[in-house]
Amino acid sequence: MKSYIVGVGMTKFEKPESRDWQYWDMVKEAGGAALADAGIGYEDVQQVPVGYCFQASTAGQRAAYELGLTGVPVYNVNNNCATGSTALMMARQFVEGGVSDCVLALGFEKMQRGALGGGADGGDFKTSPVARHYGIMAARHGFEMSPPTAQIFGDAAREHMEKYGTTAAQLAAVGAKNHRHSVNNPYAQFQDAYTVDEILAAKTIHSPLTKLQCSPTSDGAAAAVVVSERFVEERGLGEKAVEIVAQAMTTDTEESFASGSCIDVVGQPMSREAARQVYEASGLGIEDVDVVELHDCFSVNELLTYEALGMCGPGESGKLVESGATTYGGRWVVNPSGGLISKGHPLGATGIAQLAELTWQLRGEAAGRQVAAARVGLAHNIGLGGAAVVTMVRRA
Repeated sequence: MKSYIVGVGMTKFEKPESRDWQYWDMVKEAGGAALADAGIGYEDVQQVPVGYCFQASTAGQRAAYELGLTGVPVYNVNNNCATGSTALMMARQFVEGGVSDCVLALGFEKMQRGALGGGADGGDFKTSPVARHYGIMAARHGFEMSPPTAQIFGDAAREHMEKYGTTAAQLAAVGAKNHRHSVNNPYAQFQDAYTVDEILAAKTIHSPLTKLQCSPTSDGAAAAVVVSERFVEERGLGEKAVEIVAQAMTTDTEESFASGSCIDVVGQPMSREAARQVYEASGLGIEDVDVVELHDCFSVNELLTYEALGMCGPGESGKLVESGATTYGGRWVVNPSGGLISKGHPLGATGIAQLAELTWQLRGEAAGRQVAAARVGLAHNIGLGGAAVVTMVRRA
């Protein structure tokens, strides 16, 4: 069975504590917008997977209850930075499995200011779910006082530079591109453009990564209505429908840890395998894609993901972004929303927000950031610990 996104919504992503609201207020805004976009009511929804990382158990119910009290199942989902796309994947599976005709996927986060700790819970490393990952990092690079997530990705960047000759300017070019894209996104946390030189001159978080190459902590929510082909036909939603052509989730394998490389530990092998599965299932390849929303939690991860998705060969990603191939006028437009670096990164919302952006792009509703003639989109969302989700969508 086929599944379609027929409604999307999101809040503006904002700096934590900058707005006097609760997480259920965010979900009411984003979920209400998605339902309105689809032209349906909450009473039409049959299942509700809700993604978040930092709130207590059953916070999903507390949030969803703002949309209605219909007694439908609500599922609380936590998969680190891949939480939102995991909730969306559950929605798709409910529909494609014939369990439900209409599912609402929600994702939200209300975060604290400052850098993330060693995992979504910020706990100590001995008991952290990502202790094994950080152990690999420490064995090769040691452990410094910089924020641990910036450190593990920064060390991956150092390895890429040493192995392939990638330059600091190429890493900064990712940040410059995504900040430039966000200028035209009213939902983005930041809407300022920076040059490569300005990004290189910003405060160093963990060399070679500067502040303007790192995603911020954010508050925000996103929502997507996922429905069956029958629902689309019965409700006359063909003009709004974006088909989920294929989707795959992968987790760590031996390859993630065997090399002792941070490039592998932060998830490039997971991303590569998820992309392979999606290409095989969809019959489409990266050459068919027009627009990409990918997980640029740090600039280096965008480069690693170019390689994992097959946009270039190993070690060629720095030259790819430098060439202009991943911005307007190039082969693909990557992160027209501004990506995590500039749009923001409320963990539970990020994966769904990526699909909101792609839905608007494929419908031709992205206004000043519209990718011309976009018909096929690809989303990539990854979380340490680990999970990688790749989703292929196209205009129905």
